[in-house]
Amino acid sequence: MEDIRFDDIEAILAKVSDTFGEWSEPVEVTQDMINRFADLTGDHQWIHVDVERAKRESPFGGTIAHGFLTLSLLPQMRGKAVWRIVGYGNATNYGANKLRFVMPVPAGAKIHAHSRLVGAEAKPKGTQVTQDIQVHVVGKDTPALIYEMVVLYHPAIKRG
Repeated sequence: MEDIRFDDIEAILAKVSDTFGEWSEPVEVTQDMINRFADLTGDHQWIHVDVERAKRESPFGGTIAHGFLTLSLLPQMRGKAVWRIVGYGNATNYGANKLRFVMPVPAGAKIHAHSRLVGAEAKPKGTQVTQDIQVHVVGKDTPALIYEMVVLYHPAIKRG
């Protein structure tokens, strides 16, 4: 695996691509996960947690995962990287330039993700890196989630 220092903007930019990387290992989104997420967030909308009603009334034929549950599973869906950013003190989620929940994720479905680097730039507090990430239900061509993630890599801080 190739290591690239977080402050080597030129080397990071050389990895920008129009092509997505390899798919991650699939993660199954179970009804139990959906129910626990509903308990954590307080979002108990029937389309997520009422299996019988969702079978009868949902346009999706059953319960579906919360969009933010799908988003929160991204750390479990790391792709097979051929390079990595190193030498930073910490990395913080700086936000999203784009976030769309395009297709539902049915309970019991397996999802996987892939990503591509779209940019990097020096900032006063570190290096800002932007990735385009897509999550798909395994076997589906249309993504369930499109996320343009922004991460800020900070230099190490030495105190005291």
